[in-house]
Amino acid sequence: MKPALSIWSCHKYLYDGTWNNEDFIAFAAEAGAEGVELLNMFWKNDDELDRVKEALERNGLKLACFGAGNNFAEPDEVKRRQQVDDIRTAVDRAAALGASVVRVFAGDRKEGVSYDDAKLWIAEGLKEAAAYAEAKGIALCLENHGVFAGKAHQVLEIIQQVDSPALRSTFDMGNFLLVDDNPSEAIVKLLPYLSHVHVKDFVKVPENYEGLAFKALNGERFAGKVPGEGSVDIGYVFDQLQLSGYEDWLTVEYEGDEDQQLGSRRALLKVRELAGGQTTESRK
Repeated sequence: MKPALSIWSCHKYLYDGTWNNEDFIAFAAEAGAEGVELLNMFWKNDDELDRVKEALERNGLKLACFGAGNNFAEPDEVKRRQQVDDIRTAVDRAAALGASVVRVFAGDRKEGVSYDDAKLWIAEGLKEAAAYAEAKGIALCLENHGVFAGKAHQVLEIIQQVDSPALRSTFDMGNFLLVDDNPSEAIVKLLPYLSHVHVKDFVKVPENYEGLAFKALNGERFAGKVPGEGSVDIGYVFDQLQLSGYEDWLTVEYEGDEDQQLGSRRALLKVRELAGGQTTESRK
């Protein structure tokens, strides 16, 4: 298994203009990653392709995953078509940069939209996008994210409904806590469909916690932590991955209060420590 770093872990530097994709890639290499996850949302235009490819080569990194930002829980058919286009763009960029995985979403709660309505649109959009991805040799990996595909059984239902070998799972171990699901139970359900992992951890905090916190469905609040310092039994999840023969990316997505560079560095070190000999050492 190979440690990677998601650009989302350092998003503040992208939002404030301090970094571009190449700057992040250089940081990830120096911090000990073997790969990176890049996102459509931080991509200005395809003039960047050559520069990003050169930055990956210069720093000895691989593109672990390219992330779309789609949301199919949208009543407007024109807007749903735009979501398919977003995934197609991510697939093209992943293929050009040598990745085999594109992270996708299903959709999230919107006023007046029920899950029963949304899951039909989600399946329809992902089926079309998966056909395009399959033709390019890319796997779409559905992340458990938000309300409409946050629980393991929801992800499983959508994957089975789409019924495409090109739709798999991005297993975000931390996100399950925000929808009152158990990551250790979720890994057992989704393991047969898993082709990408987000290593993330949260811990429950009191209502008066003043840092960045995320509200779970049950009203409890969670703060991001370095892997192994929160509530996810990461050792158990890694054991299940190893037993299954999973040899792909462990992508850190840090969402804590620490400085994002410091938190990302510590998270990568912790992933190597927790995974032990299960991570590769190709960059030594």
